[in-house]
Amino acid sequence: MSEATPLAGKHLLLGLSGGIACYKVAELTRLLVKAGATVQVIMTEAAEAFITPVTLQALSNRPVYTSQWDARQDNNMAHINLGREADAMLIAPASADMIAKLAQGRADELLSLTALARPAQRCALLVAPAMNREMWAHPATQRNVAQLVADGAELLGPGTGDQACGEVGDGRMLEPQQLLDRVVAHFQPKLLAGRRVLITAGPTYEAIDPVRGITNRSSGKMGFAIARAAAEAGAQVTLVAGPVHLPTPQGVRRIDVQSARQMLDAVLAETATQDAFVATAAVADWRPADVAEHKIKKNAAPGQAAVPALALTENPDILATVAALPTPPLCVGFAAESQDLLKNARDKLARKRVPLIVANLGPATFGQDDNALLLVDARGQRELSRADKLTLARELVREIAQRLNTPVSPASAS
Repeated sequence: MSEATPLAGKHLLLGLSGGIACYKVAELTRLLVKAGATVQVIMTEAAEAFITPVTLQALSNRPVYTSQWDARQDNNMAHINLGREADAMLIAPASADMIAKLAQGRADELLSLTALARPAQRCALLVAPAMNREMWAHPATQRNVAQLVADGAELLGPGTGDQACGEVGDGRMLEPQQLLDRVVAHFQPKLLAGRRVLITAGPTYEAIDPVRGITNRSSGKMGFAIARAAAEAGAQVTLVAGPVHLPTPQGVRRIDVQSARQMLDAVLAETATQDAFVATAAVADWRPADVAEHKIKKNAAPGQAAVPALALTENPDILATVAALPTPPLCVGFAAESQDLLKNARDKLARKRVPLIVANLGPATFGQDDNALLLVDARGQRELSRADKLTLARELVREIAQRLNTPVSPASAS
């Protein structure tokens, strides 16, 4: 499995109940197939009023099932056979009526019948609600949703935003890419289930005056990928992010900061409850000793302006501070170097007194979607070959999970 085809080898049942969000399922089907899954579509009669089976057959490359009386199956039991073949069943859109059926165990057409007959222990039910905000908020719908979740279904959404009726609020079906990400996450091993992971990401920004500052070259992509991978693995993830323009990964709690001191304060407020701390952020080592109240002006002809003296002072070392706590979480540091990667990583490992340093050549990865990593600890080093950052993040999560199960003393890194 690669990031290009994260669903390779997976067989999905994709069920559509009636709702205007059916138009999104054409793109969702395309994305699922592109991700490597085989997709078998089931449609209710109401869904056919919004999108045709022909469209979904063309996109899935498989005949679409619409009736429990479909005679194409040798035993005429599509509701049994389809569920036995599937790794998961996704109902998108799931209307209020369909959710009520699922919660009550009703089975009067093929989609609800298949959901009821599927082998629940190995074929999970994923439900993507789609309805008007008042329908979603109604106590009956909330009771039905709670019952579905209690019965083991996984709820995907809903989102919030503009609705076809012209209103705005909760109840909107998640977008196709969001649903794809949630399906991919469903199949990731839950190696960090029950664990809490704290991650820093992005640069920090140290103000010189109200319009200028000192920062580092970091897009935050690696840290955000690690946050997503940890959440996929079942962890409760808190992400402390410097100034970046990236969407928050699904299921991740995000705290936005600007400066190194703000990042340190945010991290220290969280560490007592954390199992692991992954310091991915590119924290500025220095900050101006004094911040000008107003913009520093040149006020001179070109080439004649006096260059202001800029006194710097050292920023706090966030990773070392956390590692030195009486009962620190498992600490993982990052080292972005421009040369002597292994030597600098080993120096940092000893200096910070942490179990693991993840090293990379910064200029080769800043802003990119791929990376190559070198994992360095007291026992040796292991290279993770160049790959997309999410693939590397999932490999790092596996390493962290293994260390949480068999901890290594930070003192051994000295």
